Amino acid sequence: MSAPTVTESQAEAHTAKAGTVAKAAKPSPLRAVPAASPLEGIMRQIGRAARASARILAVTPAAAKDAALASMASAIRADTQAILSENAADVEAARAAGQPASYLDRLALTPERIEAIAAAVEAIAALPDPVGRTLATFERPNGLVIERVATPLGVIGVIFEARPNVTADAGALCLKSGNAAILRAGSDSIRGAGAIAAAMRRGLKQAGLPEDAIQLVPSKDRAAVGMMLAGLDGNVDVIVPRGGKSLVARVQADARVPVFAHLEGICHVYVHSAADLDMAAAIVKNAKLRRTGICGAAETLLVDRACAPTHLAPLVTMLLDAGCVVRGDEATRAVDPRVEAAREEDWRTEYLDAIISVRVVDGIEEAMRHIATYGSGHTESIVTDDGAAAERFLAEVDSAIVMHNASTQFADGGEFGFGAEIGIATGRMHARGPVGVEQLTSFKYRVRGTGQTRP
Repeated sequence: MSAPTVTESQAEAHTAKAGTVAKAAKPSPLRAVPAASPLEGIMRQIGRAARASARILAVTPAAAKDAALASMASAIRADTQAILSENAADVEAARAAGQPASYLDRLALTPERIEAIAAAVEAIAALPDPVGRTLATFERPNGLVIERVATPLGVIGVIFEARPNVTADAGALCLKSGNAAILRAGSDSIRGAGAIAAAMRRGLKQAGLPEDAIQLVPSKDRAAVGMMLAGLDGNVDVIVPRGGKSLVARVQADARVPVFAHLEGICHVYVHSAADLDMAAAIVKNAKLRRTGICGAAETLLVDRACAPTHLAPLVTMLLDAGCVVRGDEATRAVDPRVEAAREEDWRTEYLDAIISVRVVDGIEEAMRHIATYGSGHTESIVTDDGAAAERFLAEVDSAIVMHNASTQFADGGEFGFGAEIGIATGRMHARGPVGVEQLTSFKYRVRGTGQTRP
């Protein structure tokens, strides 16, 4: 299948298909403005259909949502060959464009990865329903009983690049939490993402829920991103960007709706003076090399000067022998001639490849200062047998995820027991860390009285 393009007839067909759903949406004064282009017409209709679907999902029982998720997982498995075929075209186009191996790994699907995608959808179905939870209940002296109850956010726009699995993760998480999803895949992943989205929409239809609860933008045109950031006539409630620094920077600069920022993962492993060498080697190797192209991969290794005489050379040699490029400070370069000189920009770089920067630091203070200066607030890990040092690191390092004696590659919603994630939020408002179903809800207050009036 060739990549989708937008024509006048497609705009009319999309409008006709979703027209019955769109009638349920609340009128907006902006809708009277004629669309300036076929793409704008399609995007406005996507927004209206999503809003109408979100209203239905907000009151859909948990059992119905779970049945739809099970149906979606089955449809993904049934469409494995079609998804692989479309993804293969994406990968070949990216390879021809000169994308690096780590990028192709993020983009590529296999039968095993598709099975993992379907299993993640089923895992999300098995989670407790986050909607309708009573978060707090209290009674006022005047007899009013006030409840704070979890509610869906509404319509969530997800903009992502080279990870077709985000289609399923985001769509399933949004459905479970009672939200509609508008998904905009990167140009390199649009074929595979489209095939996954088509399977999920079929699952929704089979389960009796609106197909337009999950919509994939049918265009590579970057103007579609701008329209989503503008809110689609007030029909988008939250934007979640999943991609590189330039994408996130654009979203944060241009969005007129709230953003769950998923910034780059400049993750650190700090080998403290009291670290066990064997444990440190296992953690560093896994954190850097298990999968180099994920946001939880370690990009900088900090080694305490107090243990450098015994720990630095073995750790650096292990990385080099495993095929990892090491860029280090003067002390690191002294242990092996294969180490390249680190430049200032290396400490601020998310390599997403088999490259790591290494620095020797004078104790935990300097390690935390380095992380505060160069980190992205994503994930940091300390390796140590000193419990007091670990607790200080966990308390004082201001990142979304802070670990002790564990690989940074555990920074993942599935590993946290969330089923999957829509992203790792590195901001400080509302959601932080893996964004799962609970983080995709807000709340409202229900107040019950017996005739009270305010004096």
